Amino acid sequence: SQQIQFADDMQEFTKFPTKTGRRSLSRSISQSSTDSYSSAASYTDSSEDEASPREKQQTNSKGSSNFCVKNIKQAEFGRREIEIAEQDMSALISLRKRAQGEKPLAGAKIVGCTHITAQTAVLIETLCALGAQCRWSACNIYSTQNEVAAALAEAGVAVFAWKGESEDDFWWCIDRCVNVDGWQANMILDDGGDLTHWVYKKYPNVFKKIRGIVEESVTGVHRLYQLSKAGKLCVPAMNVNDSVTKQKFDNLYCCRESILDGLKRTTDVMFGGKQVVVCGYGEVGKGCCAALKALGAIVYVTEIDPICALQACMDGFRVVKLSEVIRQVDVVITCTGNKNVVTREHLDRMKNSCIVCNMGHSNTEIDVTSLRTPELTWERVRSQVDHVIWPDGKRVVLLAEGRLLNLSCSTVPTFVLSITATTQALALIELYNAPEGRYKQDVYLLPKKMDEYVASLHLPSFDAHLTELTDDQAKYLGLNKNGPFKPNYY
Repeated sequence: SQQIQFADDMQEFTKFPTKTGRRSLSRSISQSSTDSYSSAASYTDSSEDEASPREKQQTNSKGSSNFCVKNIKQAEFGRREIEIAEQDMSALISLRKRAQGEKPLAGAKIVGCTHITAQTAVLIETLCALGAQCRWSACNIYSTQNEVAAALAEAGVAVFAWKGESEDDFWWCIDRCVNVDGWQANMILDDGGDLTHWVYKKYPNVFKKIRGIVEESVTGVHRLYQLSKAGKLCVPAMNVNDSVTKQKFDNLYCCRESILDGLKRTTDVMFGGKQVVVCGYGEVGKGCCAALKALGAIVYVTEIDPICALQACMDGFRVVKLSEVIRQVDVVITCTGNKNVVTREHLDRMKNSCIVCNMGHSNTEIDVTSLRTPELTWERVRSQVDHVIWPDGKRVVLLAEGRLLNLSCSTVPTFVLSITATTQALALIELYNAPEGRYKQDVYLLPKKMDEYVASLHLPSFDAHLTELTDDQAKYLGLNKNGPFKPNYY
């Protein structure tokens, strides 16, 4: 979704081109950028002439129409997807069983904005089982699995999302979740910060009464710290992104597997001997580099942080400036969370058929806007793959229009999402039930004890057996036998 800086002027919301405006932008043979195709993990299908979900009257089997999805008739397919995901998310299910009796979220009215996939559906239904009422929208216009959204709507969740929303649809869906007669959110679960930003800007009275915000992306957390610094964050927020169970697992291990999946599904590229540059060597960059190196690619890294750069050197990667290698590389992958990392100047200098994609949350890393000019021709060659053709015939292969590659073009491993989702659920429970004054109006990290609890819930899947400290050993280390074992800064 579009990264919006916290600017106090309302013009921010008028900048987005409408769907019709967008279609006229030098699109030669290709369809509209908001077309939705089926991704391999999805029964989702659509054609241009179909009415927008916003214009359709749909009801679920109980007669409710408190949702807006592509096609409610796909609910049965979606239910099957959710059941498959549950098999690999045993920790969330055991949390659901353990806390179902006491309903720790009774009275919680959660408004959420995340990727809507089978895995997040398991989280949403867990929150409902723990007593919460939920209204949900998507944080990315391409990542929604339509049949999963239908299954949630059928189960009574107020979900507003479909694959291939326009920018205008995107904000409309968020607004429909917040702006409801007789229902006021008291908790926010966000991925990317767009929902938090919308409530803060448009509904300040709702924002003031929120009991807690849980945010899971680098981008969203950055925006929360900006608010906090400006003294405008009047609710406690939990930064799940920097909790160990998110950083070390979702960002590292998940990207290590899903980068290859996304690239293979879209381009069928062979990695052996290819020259690849990965921009950013944070957890996401580390995961991408490890996978590419294992398949025999020659990997370069760009970095602004001397510590990450030194780690890249120690891991055997050449640290370079993008301009030094841009003429020779076959693939460019951004993982910085920053903006304009790949500029039009870089794109002009790339060699023919270079693949360009982004693994960061927001779509600001590659300057895609600069490519929408009359002298360049866009060709949609398959779902989420555009060839941008220069006047001399050179092509650049752009994936998902510079949006998040793995969730736009493939899927991510369910097991890893179980770890993140369990962390989010515990953060919501913690903030919702915290006694007055425990959390002030600031951004907090999840307590280490909870991080360790999340990890322990996932160990049975591997039949892993933890060793227990003896009293003597615990005393020697100065630790409690039951943890936390890690210091707060880990």
